[in-house]
Amino acid sequence: MKAVILAAGQGTRMGPLTRNIPKVMLPIANKPLLLHVIQSARDAGIREFVLVVGYGAKIIEDYFKDVSLFDVSIEYVHQEKQMGTADAVGSAKGMVGDRFLVLNGDIIVNPAHIKKLIECGSDVVLTARHVDNPSEYGVLEVQGAGVLRIIEKSPDPPTNLANAGIYVFPSSIFDAISVTPLSIRKEYEITDSLQMLIDKGTNVGFLTLSDKWMDIGRPWELLDANEYFLSVLQPDISGEIEPFATLKGSVSVGEGTIIRNGSYIAGPVIIGKNCDIGPNCYIRPGTSIGDNVRIGNAVEIKNSIIMKGTHIGHLSYVGDSIIGERCNFGAGTKVANLRHDGRTIRVILKEKLIDSGRRKLGTIMGDDVHTGINSMINVGAVVESKAMIAPGELVK
Repeated sequence: MKAVILAAGQGTRMGPLTRNIPKVMLPIANKPLLLHVIQSARDAGIREFVLVVGYGAKIIEDYFKDVSLFDVSIEYVHQEKQMGTADAVGSAKGMVGDRFLVLNGDIIVNPAHIKKLIECGSDVVLTARHVDNPSEYGVLEVQGAGVLRIIEKSPDPPTNLANAGIYVFPSSIFDAISVTPLSIRKEYEITDSLQMLIDKGTNVGFLTLSDKWMDIGRPWELLDANEYFLSVLQPDISGEIEPFATLKGSVSVGEGTIIRNGSYIAGPVIIGKNCDIGPNCYIRPGTSIGDNVRIGNAVEIKNSIIMKGTHIGHLSYVGDSIIGERCNFGAGTKVANLRHDGRTIRVILKEKLIDSGRRKLGTIMGDDVHTGINSMINVGAVVESKAMIAPGELVK
């Protein structure tokens, strides 16, 4: 069986993080989100993949150009204009067999669930999950083990079984897609195509998720996923550790990296290749540091994702943050990550104020940002790519 992975979108809800790369290539534990999705399916027995790409397609194709490194085969289909999930799935017509798996490039599930899904006997199999607030999701109306209807965001949903966006389809889905009308959102929805199959009497079943499920839709969900994957990190020291540096717990250090004297690293922490860490810095659990990163003297970093090529100057603090590529922090830059009143932190994304649900959240920073010495960044601040923050400036 082949797997079709939908990976064409930019991911605008990620704010400045996707100005230069597609969401599916954002790093989690120093691997792109898309690689985690592929590895999960591979571990369930899938070896052949069709990636539906669009925004940032070359970045994806360049990363996976040597597929032998990943023990899979990959074909690509380009969706030039994103016109909905049905349009994306339909673009894979002629590239899959009579039955195929569909995954979203930003949803990670346990391989055990994928294995159960592809072994189900129904013509179509949907993945469902129990949710506390079903009115915010498309939900399944079911009878026994069969699906009767898929209902989009109803104020009075018939069940709390949300559609998780992971499917096994027969080739007949392409016939339904070809006659699927535009939705009210001016997109071709795969749920409308599915409803056509149900109405024609196709056996549509569902499998409820009982394992880990991560839908990476907003920036702080990268931090949740990062913590999850670091929790199973195996120690691997390939770089140089100077004699008076201390590493505790699960710490991975890439080739060409030096951990200088006085550095204290408490795992789980992953550090990429060719990094220069310390001296006398403190890197706390839940932190991922990409390749070619410089962490200066007396810097503290906690539960954060630091992307490749970034330099964090001495006497700085970064907590619960996502820092883009090639940023440069002037000495003494401080990132706040906890509100004084203890309330959850709100973030402005796409001109909307969104409650992150997190008590601790620092900054969401794009690529190529420069901060001046002693600058301050308040909780939940979104910093656009190429921003220049003046010495002593407070960013809210």
